[in-house]
Amino acid sequence: MALALQTFATVKAANAALKAAGTRYLGGGTLVVRAANEGDVSVSGLIRSTEPSLSTIAVAGDKVCIGASVTMAAIAGHPELGTLAKAARAVGGPAIRNMATVGGNLFAPAPYGDFAVALLALDATVSTDGGETPIETFLANRDGSRAVVTSVSFTLPKADSFRFLKVSRVKPKGVSVLSIAGALELSSDGTVTSARIALGCMADRPMRARAAEKALIGRTLTADGIAPALAAAGDGTSPITDPIASAWYRAEVLPVHLGRLLLA
Repeated sequence: MALALQTFATVKAANAALKAAGTRYLGGGTLVVRAANEGDVSVSGLIRSTEPSLSTIAVAGDKVCIGASVTMAAIAGHPELGTLAKAARAVGGPAIRNMATVGGNLFAPAPYGDFAVALLALDATVSTDGGETPIETFLANRDGSRAVVTSVSFTLPKADSFRFLKVSRVKPKGVSVLSIAGALELSSDGTVTSARIALGCMADRPMRARAAEKALIGRTLTADGIAPALAAAGDGTSPITDPIASAWYRAEVLPVHLGRLLLA
C-alpha cells in the first residue's frame, strides 16, 4: 500500500492537513509506519512538520521543555537530562532510539510508551497548537486527539528524587513486562512527603498508582515502611495480556518490582 507523505514548514499547516480522513502525523515512524506495513488500511497519508522548535531541548534552571520531535537518543545523551537518561534508554535498541520521538511515545499503546510513564510521574504538561494540557488528562483523551503535539514541559527532578525501572524478558531492549517511574520528596528525617508513581502495562496506557502513592505518605523507605504501598499497588489497575506476559503475571510481579524501585 502506497502512503503519501506531506511535509509542512509549520505546525499550524500540519494541523490543517491532519483534518483529512486517513491522515496520521509522522514523528519517528516507529509506530505508524509499522501499522501501515502490517496492513492498517485506516492510514492513507502521513503528515509531518519541520518547524525548528519541535526538535529543541530547552533547559532553564530546573524547567525543561522538550520538543515533540526530539528523539530518545538525544535525551539520553543530553548533558543536563541525566536524570531521564535511563527512561530514554529503555525505549528499544539504538536504532529505535535514533528515530522514536517524545511526541510519538505519548501515543504508544501498552506494552510500549516507557518514556511516557516517566513523564507522567514528573507531572509533565503537554503542549499542542491549541494550548497546554496536564499529561494525565492528555493520556486519558489521546485517542480522540487530532492536534499535533509540539512539546512537553516539566520541572527537572533532583537525581535522588526520581526513579525509573523497566522490567523485560529480553535485556537490554526487550518489550516491557511493566515499567514504573516514581517522583518522591522526603523530609529531613526520611519521611515521604510527596509521591507520584506511574505504571506502564498496568492499563492500556500509562496510569498513576494513586493508592500506593497515598499509602507512602508519612512512611519511610524501608521494607516495613513501604509494605502498605506494595499491598495497594494493584488497586485500580487493568493489566494487559500479550505475548510478553499475562495480566495475571503482571499483577503478581508489580509489588515485587515496585518494592525494588522504592528501596533502590
